[in-house]
Amino acid sequence: MDNRTQSGPILNGLPSQVPDIDPEETDEWLDSLDALIDEGGRSRARYVMLRMLERSRQRQIGVPSLTATDYVNTIGPENEPWFPGDEEVERRYRSWNRWNAAMIVHRAQRPGIEVGGHISTYASSATLYEVGLNHFFRGKDHPGGGDHIFYQGHASPGMYARAFLEGRMSADELDGFRQQQSHFIDGRPAGLPSYPHPRQLPHFWEHPTVSMGIGPMNAITQAQFDKYLLNRGIKDTSQQQTWAFLGDGELDEPESRGMLHVAAYEELDNLNFVINCNLQRLDGPVRGNGKIIQELEAFFRGAGWNVIKVIWGREWDELLAKDRDGALVNIMNETPDGDYQTYKGESGGFIRDNFFGRDPRTKALVEDYSDERIWRLKRGGHDYRKVFAAYKSAFEHTGQPTVILVKTVKGYSLGPHFEARNATHQMKKMTVDDLKLARDHFQIPISDKQLEDDPKLPPYYHPGEDAPEIKYLQERRAALGGYSPERRSTHIDLKLPGDKAYEVGKRGSGKQEIATTMGFVRILKDLMRDKEFGKRFVPIIPDEARTFGMDSFFPTAKIYNPHGQNYVSVDRDLFLAYKEATDGQLLHVGINEAGATAALTAAGTSYATHGEPMIPFYIFYSMFGFQRTGDFFWAAGDQMARGFVLGATAGRTTLVAEGLQHGDGHSPLLASTYPSVVSYDPAYGYEIAHIVRDGLERMYGPDDGRDPDVLYYITLYNEPMVQPAEPEGLDVDGVLRGMYRLASGPDNGGPKVQLLASGVAVPWILEAQRMLDEDWGVSADVWSVTSWSELRREALECDDERLTNPEAEPRVPFVTAQMAEAEGPVIATSDYMRAVPDQIRQYVPNHFTSLGTDGYAISDTRPAARRYYLVDSASVVTQALISLADTGVIPIEKAAEAARKYELDDVRAGTTGSTEGASA
Repeated sequence: MDNRTQSGPILNGLPSQVPDIDPEETDEWLDSLDALIDEGGRSRARYVMLRMLERSRQRQIGVPSLTATDYVNTIGPENEPWFPGDEEVERRYRSWNRWNAAMIVHRAQRPGIEVGGHISTYASSATLYEVGLNHFFRGKDHPGGGDHIFYQGHASPGMYARAFLEGRMSADELDGFRQQQSHFIDGRPAGLPSYPHPRQLPHFWEHPTVSMGIGPMNAITQAQFDKYLLNRGIKDTSQQQTWAFLGDGELDEPESRGMLHVAAYEELDNLNFVINCNLQRLDGPVRGNGKIIQELEAFFRGAGWNVIKVIWGREWDELLAKDRDGALVNIMNETPDGDYQTYKGESGGFIRDNFFGRDPRTKALVEDYSDERIWRLKRGGHDYRKVFAAYKSAFEHTGQPTVILVKTVKGYSLGPHFEARNATHQMKKMTVDDLKLARDHFQIPISDKQLEDDPKLPPYYHPGEDAPEIKYLQERRAALGGYSPERRSTHIDLKLPGDKAYEVGKRGSGKQEIATTMGFVRILKDLMRDKEFGKRFVPIIPDEARTFGMDSFFPTAKIYNPHGQNYVSVDRDLFLAYKEATDGQLLHVGINEAGATAALTAAGTSYATHGEPMIPFYIFYSMFGFQRTGDFFWAAGDQMARGFVLGATAGRTTLVAEGLQHGDGHSPLLASTYPSVVSYDPAYGYEIAHIVRDGLERMYGPDDGRDPDVLYYITLYNEPMVQPAEPEGLDVDGVLRGMYRLASGPDNGGPKVQLLASGVAVPWILEAQRMLDEDWGVSADVWSVTSWSELRREALECDDERLTNPEAEPRVPFVTAQMAEAEGPVIATSDYMRAVPDQIRQYVPNHFTSLGTDGYAISDTRPAARRYYLVDSASVVTQALISLADTGVIPIEKAAEAARKYELDDVRAGTTGSTEGASA
C-alpha cells in the first residue's frame, strides 16, 4: 500500500492521522480545487490557496505556516502608511551624507596616509539609516529612553558624515579617519577609529559590531536585558527598541543565527533586525545560484520571527498591478541573485532583454518603457516610502521580534565602477570621472575645477548651519530625543556594600573543607543580601549552577523567565527547588556560553546604556570562557563592560577526571591578552573577598585614577580544602597588586629558596616548604601570587616609562621590589602551563625556574595528574634542590637523591591533592 494513504503522524507536510468524518464533503472541496486549477490556471489557484491559508490563520485554525512567500514586498502599496516627513528635503541631505561618507574614505587614501576604508556599504544602506534617524531612532533624551542602534561596522563613514552635518564633527576630524594617534588637532591626537569602537570614541559609539556575528547576538541579549530590567522593576524600558543593522553575508556566521530562537521564545517585540541584502559579501555573491532573501525569510519565519520583505521600489508598483496572470512575479521568483547583481552592473537594455524578455507577457509590460526608465526601476532599500512602511510596521508589531529583509545595491549611486561590482568592497579610491559622476548624481555644488585641481582631496560639502535642510535635520533629531549614535557614561549614585558583606570570605571555613568556588558563592550570596545594592547583581550561568554550588540561589533569587513558571516543578518539595519567575534575578541562559557572554556585555554596560549600573557575575567552566567565546569578550572590552567573570572548575589537574576538553591549563594566559581584563588566580576565600571588593570600588567607587571599565577574571577551583581565616596583618596591597609573602621559611640555618604559586597550587608549595625543611634542611619562603598578569602589566609600564624617558630615575616594578631582599632561587608554579608564571621571569632578580601543566589534559586522579605533569609537592622540592645546585649551593647529587626518594618517574607515587570532587 502507498504509505501516503496510511495513518500516521505528519507525512509530506499533511496531517494523515486525523480521521475523515465526511469523505463526501472532502471530495467536493477537492473537486472545487481541481475546477479552479482547470479554469483559472495554476497561478490563480495558488493565489486562492494562499488567501485560504491566511484566513485559516486569522481564524486560528492550526495549519502549517508558509516559510517563504513570493519575491515581492510584504507590504503592498495599498497598505503603505502616509509618510510624515518632507521626502525631498531628506533626499537632499541624504545625498550630502553619501558624498561626504565617500570623501572620508577617498581622502584617507591621500599620499602618505593610504589607510583604507569602505565606501560601498554605506552607499547601499544610506536610506535604511536615514529613515530611522529621521523618524524612528530615539536619542538619550527621549522621555521613554534612548534606543539601542547597532550600526553596521563597514558603514561607519556614513555615521561620521552625518555627525559632520549635525555639527558634532569638523572636517578636520573627518580627515583623521583611521589615524587615531597620528592625526593631531590643537596639539592632541584626534583621529577617528575605523569602525564602531566605543572604547576608542567613547562619547560617540555605543555598540561594537564589526566582528561579524557578534552584533546579532549582542542585539538579542540587549533587547532581552531591557525586558529583564523592566520585569525586575529596575527601569521602565517599555518604550525602548533595539535595532541591529546587518549584512546578508554576515548571516552566514553561526553566531548570527544562533540565538534567533531565544528572541522568539521570549517574545522580544522590542527587537528589530534590518538586514541589508545587497546580495554581495566581500568577494562575490552571497548566493549566486540561490536567493538569500528567500532563504533568510524561511529561516526567520521558522524561528518564530515576524518577517517583512522590502524588495522593490515604488516604480515597480505599476508593473506588478498589471501582472494579472503572475508572469512577472514568476520571473522574480525564479531569477537567482547572481543575475540580479549582474543586471545592476549592466544597462536598461540588458535588463529588458534578459529579465523582462524571458516571457512575452512581461516583455509587453515594459514595451513603452525606455531603457533609461527600466534602469531606474529601484530596489526597495533605496525607496524612502517603502522603508518607512516597513519600519513603522516593525515598530508597531507586538509579540514577536521583527526582521526586515531589504534589497539594495552595493555601491549604489557611486557610478558604474562601483555599483554591484564584486570588488566594490575593496575599492577605496575614486577617479576624477567617478567623482564627477557622483557629484552630479548627488547634486553637490562643487565645480569641475575643484575636483580637477586636487583629485586626492575633493572637498566635503556642508551648506551651513542655517540651511533649511540642516535646520530640518536638527529638528527631527530634537523631536526624537537627541543625536544617534551617542554614548553617555553618567549613572545614578551608588552606595557600595560595607565590610559586613565580605566577612564570610575573611573568616575562613573552620574545620569544613570547601573549594574556592563555594567560598566565592558564599561571598556573592551575602553581597546579594545587601538591601540597597543587592538587586544590582546579575548572576549569569550557562547551565550547571549545581556544579558551582549556586542551586541555593534558585528558591530565593529565582531564575529569570519572562513567562514565569507555568508548570509544576518536579523538585517543588525540595529545599533547593528550581524556581523561575518574571522578576527572577538569575540569568540562566542554558548551554550557551556565547549567549551568556553577550548577556554579560548587556548587563555590564547598563551603567552607560541605561544609566543604571548592574554588576554581572558570569560563572562558567573556565575552559569554556576565553577559549570558546574570546571574540565576545573582546567586544565586551570594546564596549567598556564592567563586571566579574568567574572561571570555575579551573586548573588542568583539579577538574582532572573530566579530561582533555575540560582541563584548563591556560585561561589566565588567554585572559592576560585582553587589555581590559584584570586576571586573578586566588588561593583562598579571604583573597577573593578583597579582590571582589576592590573590583566593585574600582568600577563604581570614587575615582582613584584607575580605568573603571574593566572585567575582573577570577579563577575558582572545585578541590575542597580548609579555607584559612584571613591572617593578621595581611598585606592587602600585595594581594591586590599580585603577590604577597604568605609564610616565611623556618630559621633552620640551611639554604634559602623562594616558592611562588597561585590558586590551588599554593597548598602544594606549603607542603613542599615542610618537606624541604624536614627532608633536606632547606628554608623556603612561600609567596601567594594572586595575579601573574597584573605583576607583568605593572612591570611593562615601568619599561615603557624608561623607554620614553631614559634619563629619569627608573621606576622599580612591584614584583622586583617584592623579591629584592628574597634570598635564593625562585621556583614558580601553578595549575597552568609554564607560560603563566613565566610572565614575570624577566623581572625577578633571582635565579628563576617555572613548573607547569603543559600539554593536553588527562583523565586521572589529582595526585596522579600532578605527578604526571611534575607540578606536585615532590616535584617542587626536587626542582628547588636542582636550582640550589645550579647556583652552586649544594651538590646535584642531592637533587638526584630526591628524585629517587619521591619516585618522580612513577605517576602512581603522587600524593598531592585530594580525590574528592575531581569530576563534575
